[in-house]
Amino acid sequence: MSGDFSPEQKRYLEGFTSGLQIARAGRGIGKPAAGGPSGPDVEHLLAQDRTVARGGKLNEQEKFKREQHPFDAYSRLQEQAEKNEPPKPADNFRWRYYGLFYVAPAQSSYMCRLRIPNGILTHWQLAGLADLTEQFAGGYSHVTTRANFQIREIEPKNAVNVLEGIVGLGLCSRGTGADNIRNVTGTPTAGIDPQELIDTRPYAKAWHHHILNERGLYGLPRKFNVAFDGAGTIPVLEDTNDIGFQAVEVKDGFGAEPGIWFKLALGGITGHRDFARDTGVIVKPADATKVSDAIVRVFSAHGDRTNRNKARMKYVLDAMGFDKYLTLVEEKLGWKLARVPAEALAPRPAFDRTAHIGVHAQKQDGLHWIGVVLPVGKLTCEQIRGLATIAQQFGDGDIRLTVWQNLLISGVPTARIQDAEAAVEKLGLTTKASSIRSGLVACTGNAGCRFAASDTKRHAEDIARWCEERVELDGPVNIHLTGCHHSCAQHYIGDIGLIACKVAVNDDGDTVEGYHILVGGGFGPQAGLAREIYKDVKAEDAPPIVERMLKAYLAQRASPAETFQAFTRRHEIPALTQMFAEIAI
Repeated sequence: MSGDFSPEQKRYLEGFTSGLQIARAGRGIGKPAAGGPSGPDVEHLLAQDRTVARGGKLNEQEKFKREQHPFDAYSRLQEQAEKNEPPKPADNFRWRYYGLFYVAPAQSSYMCRLRIPNGILTHWQLAGLADLTEQFAGGYSHVTTRANFQIREIEPKNAVNVLEGIVGLGLCSRGTGADNIRNVTGTPTAGIDPQELIDTRPYAKAWHHHILNERGLYGLPRKFNVAFDGAGTIPVLEDTNDIGFQAVEVKDGFGAEPGIWFKLALGGITGHRDFARDTGVIVKPADATKVSDAIVRVFSAHGDRTNRNKARMKYVLDAMGFDKYLTLVEEKLGWKLARVPAEALAPRPAFDRTAHIGVHAQKQDGLHWIGVVLPVGKLTCEQIRGLATIAQQFGDGDIRLTVWQNLLISGVPTARIQDAEAAVEKLGLTTKASSIRSGLVACTGNAGCRFAASDTKRHAEDIARWCEERVELDGPVNIHLTGCHHSCAQHYIGDIGLIACKVAVNDDGDTVEGYHILVGGGFGPQAGLAREIYKDVKAEDAPPIVERMLKAYLAQRASPAETFQAFTRRHEIPALTQMFAEIAI
């Protein structure tokens, strides 16, 4: 009888049957339907069943997924849009599978996060985002620390318009929130960088499209990040991701084919005080998607579905160890992963901490990329359109977002550089930055995020303005401000990191916005977690405190070559505190 159905009808029936199985399972959490769960979500359902069989209690989000998969509920999102109705908690979680976050009480509206593989989009896509933002949102967007865009202040009635408008631009937002694999980052100068070992774009795109077309990769125990670093000039922070692929050159004579491979690092999550660790495994670039798929499926099977604070892959690695985890990955793959000793790898080219700002020569003769400074990642629609026009008129038409909350305009001929920079200046932006502003990173803050304790973007600008007028630095200093323990701005890896808190001002319990301040963080070859030096600093006091820190560094450093990071790591916290306190301002 099945031969009587068209391929489209067969797919519909398969999806309908899968939905029935999930619905039956949802009516009795932890009780599989007769014959056991089936369908595209079977791996997640079985993982939930095993959790319950061991006596565990599924957390609330796992129950939401079990009761109804978000991708089976789009019609309800449409109904809520027709009524301009905000979502209840379960749907607020589900709609994040579409990239929508209802951010009340910070704002009574949605934020929509996109998916832009390797952070690269075209000028016409960027201009289209400006149109969508102006028509259906708050008239501005944020560039994020995952080389991505957020559209903010979307009323419920406009949620579907935004989602479908994004698809109309050849982009998407699917899976950019909740327990899914987030935007795939890669070297922003991929394909144009004189020092890169490999162009990361095809590998980031291959993984991106694999995610989009494999429903079994949605509904993980918690969110998941993957990054590809091609050894370009601009760092990608791949060691802060669950999976970090680092391009390396493998030398001859070590049992592996010589040439360019990816070195595999696992378990990065600096908000939980851990970097991705080298596994000793190397991966052929063509196999990166297969290996990623297997790693994610092992995480899905073994991740914690009871305690969301311990649900990231790091904790699975901590519990079972890297060797056992990789053995399970190999079982999924059906073949052994290649391993080589450290001496088999040639030294990687060094990155430049300021290469995401200003004019830099490309590998293509006579062409350049221009890094544009964005005020802590925020852009108006007018600025977005203007940048799209500049990319079209003066460059190759591409816009390249970076994890440093800014963007690059690529393919600019030597003769057009001055015109392009002048056009950027007319937008109220710049291609030049102080040593402070070039490394300034801030999350959304409490102006648009319900978790944040302080207005991080405003306070970041306060610190930059204050210090630029008072301190002359001769090298970059990264300052990261994050609003909560989620550490979206990765305060632990900043030269100076600030994490928001509420500071008590009297015995009646009144509080003001403030920060705990840390020093000495780093990434890449200088990876290390910053140490706390000040607690409960009022936001208004942060700029002069940072000024003291920078002035003490300039006065006490061992030589002009010593970085702020090296200086702070060379001293214990009490000694640093004393040096900072002795500086007159």
